[in-house]
Amino acid sequence: MVKRIKFILAALLAAILLLTAAGCAGRSDSRSVAVTAAIAVDRELASTLEISGVLVPLQSVDISSKFTGKVVSLGFNVGSAVKAGDILIQLDTDSLNAQLMQSQASLQSAEAAAESAQSQASLSKINLDAARKLYDRTKILYESGAVSQSQMDDITDKLNVAQNQYENASGPAQAQAQAAISTALANINNYQVQIDSATIRSPIDGLLTSRNVNVGQVVSTGVAVISIVDTSTLKLKSTVNQELLPLLSVGQEMDVTIDSYPDNKLKGTISSLGPIAVSTGEVFPLEVTINNSAGLTAGLSARAAVSTIVKGIVVPASAVTQGGGEDYVYVINDNTVSKRVVKVGLKNDQDAQITRGLNPGEQVAATNVSALNDKMPVTVN
Repeated sequence: MVKRIKFILAALLAAILLLTAAGCAGRSDSRSVAVTAAIAVDRELASTLEISGVLVPLQSVDISSKFTGKVVSLGFNVGSAVKAGDILIQLDTDSLNAQLMQSQASLQSAEAAAESAQSQASLSKINLDAARKLYDRTKILYESGAVSQSQMDDITDKLNVAQNQYENASGPAQAQAQAAISTALANINNYQVQIDSATIRSPIDGLLTSRNVNVGQVVSTGVAVISIVDTSTLKLKSTVNQELLPLLSVGQEMDVTIDSYPDNKLKGTISSLGPIAVSTGEVFPLEVTINNSAGLTAGLSARAAVSTIVKGIVVPASAVTQGGGEDYVYVINDNTVSKRVVKVGLKNDQDAQITRGLNPGEQVAATNVSALNDKMPVTVN
């Protein structure tokens, strides 16, 4: 009886295994996905190259003081338009003016001392010439015996004294007087520069965007207190992939659309195309210059586009899908697809350029791509 039960159970188990295998085989056949195949072709592709970025001012200037001083007046408020040369800040110069006057007085004193030294040098030269003549006459008399040795020694001493007085008056005394003049002139120039710097002017035409100082405050050297931007010209700053570099050049015109004002169509010109990739690699900085006649605000997001034609491997745009930050296609081989990572260049509504990862003549799935997985069987329509 027990043997019979075991036999029945074994038969049931075998039947279940057969049914399971048959069911799996049926499901395997049902996993085959119907797709339309497309052949990768090497041909031209007309498309629009578009970049996006942010509008920034042509130039931005942070203004600081060249010396520490108290603010006595301010010329403009935030948001005001300023011209180059307009006075933005006036610092107190009372102390500097007093020091300037003192230095000017020192200069006058030094110049007077120099004149006195020059006069003394001239007088010393006259005395020296007279002493030399007396020495020459006395020497002749001394050699003839008409003058004693003591007299000759006395005349010689007087000549030496006159010589020393002249050398001092024409050398160190005048040099010292000239040094005093130079010091006074340097001080005058230093104070005059500081007084001129106390009037802080705008270096550019633009808009005053920030002011971090009030009347009565003391500003420190080198601390930015006012910012001015020139928005008469704006720049669209962006980056471009290395594959697209050959399609762009400095001076090339582009159509610009402001995201916040889509109906406002502008023209821009590529003004800078960086020769070195940014730190992330494979992308290069790009700047498009735009004449801001429309009075746009810096900081707006915008797009620049240009129509172009490229030549390369082209597949239907529907054949390309994305996942994990990569683009890929499904290559068909013997009714089975292989998932392959590719690099996509330009594309339009119908087609996409493949710059890396696919060869001409290879077949790719162009429909039902989202239902595919690597190594999955397909039925090609």
